[in-house]
Amino acid sequence: MERVKSEKLFSRAREYLAGGVNSPVRAYKAVGGSPPFIVRGKGAHILDADGNEYVDFVLSWGPLILGHARDEVIDAVKEAASMGTSFGAPSPFELELAQRIKQAFPSLDRMRMVNSGTEATMSALRLARAATGRELIVKFEGCYHGHVDSLLVAAGSGAATFGVPSSPGVPKEVVKSTRVLPYNDLDAVERTFQREGENIACVIVEPVAGNMGVVPPLAGFLAGLRELTAKWGAVLIFDEVITGFRVALGGAQQLYGLRPDITCLGKVIGGGLPVGAYGGKKEIMELLAPEGPVYQAGTLSGNPLAMVAGATTLKLLSQPGVYERLEQLSSRLAQGIEEAAQLADLDIRLNRVGSMLSWFFNSGPVNNYADAARSDTVKFARYFAKMLEQGIYLAPSAFEAAFVSTAHNQEDIDKALAAFRSAFKGL
Repeated sequence: MERVKSEKLFSRAREYLAGGVNSPVRAYKAVGGSPPFIVRGKGAHILDADGNEYVDFVLSWGPLILGHARDEVIDAVKEAASMGTSFGAPSPFELELAQRIKQAFPSLDRMRMVNSGTEATMSALRLARAATGRELIVKFEGCYHGHVDSLLVAAGSGAATFGVPSSPGVPKEVVKSTRVLPYNDLDAVERTFQREGENIACVIVEPVAGNMGVVPPLAGFLAGLRELTAKWGAVLIFDEVITGFRVALGGAQQLYGLRPDITCLGKVIGGGLPVGAYGGKKEIMELLAPEGPVYQAGTLSGNPLAMVAGATTLKLLSQPGVYERLEQLSSRLAQGIEEAAQLADLDIRLNRVGSMLSWFFNSGPVNNYADAARSDTVKFARYFAKMLEQGIYLAPSAFEAAFVSTAHNQEDIDKALAAFRSAFKGL
């Protein structure tokens, strides 16, 4: 494939945009080369500036669960835009989306719309600290909750450690109150509570990790978090920005039968437009201004375009057979990838929960960040280039999820699997 126009666009972009991109992974530094510049998407396919077409398994990093430019969503956005793009005032559109979210997520007694997942998690932390009168936060290594200073931390290999900033510009004092533990290690969580439980405001977790590749929770891990936080009076926050409406209509909390105190949402509930939300127990959410003393605001929160796009998406997802179709397509893709690896005598570890999946270039189980980090990134970069040349668009990182949409069909899956068989040869 020639990508001459994309290369020229990237060269120009670097004159105006930091690194030439508006989000770091898009620059393709982890895989080499330069990124295709996308100009159009329809269904499960995208088109770049040079006219190359790809089967898309990134789907704007997960939110396009119905595929690109679904007619009903586009029509709803057009109609909303004709009446005004922003009001900065209450509107019936935000109420409709909230009602649909509540139907799928009963744990959200009350909620508030924001503009991104980062805003949602940042606000949830503030609320948890206010509700408990405590300062410490527990998060898990490899779980990404947005670029909030107190959550942008890496940890050593100990069971528990003081936070160390993983980005310049994050003050050490900000992350001193963050404890980073290994994902799926309930014993480490229990030890931390025994040592500092009276000072822990909350535990925040991706119930299915999606930012170190897909890493499902081990049996009992999430239930153990629920039990420990309840015992110690800490707030349990599920970051379902990726998993919400993705792994099930009611997210991971429906899938695993658990009820967190606060839930953070994003991605799917915007139908492809920027949006986020957080909500939970009534007594916690009532601490928010104007009812309570905890301040959080946003001029574009409840933006009518995002609200109607999200409400239309959730309406379509509620129709019979949607998640059965996603499961059928996703399981076929996963099985075919594993068979392609076996044919190539290649060690991979494939993890999947619903329509999100990833494959690691190592042979052992992947249950936490340390396991994921063993994946062979050199092999990944080689295989990634081969897939792109065959018209399969995947995330340009060994530690990101792939997604399936309702717009994918058997032909798309077959094309992807043929590309996998070819790309795996010689690795």
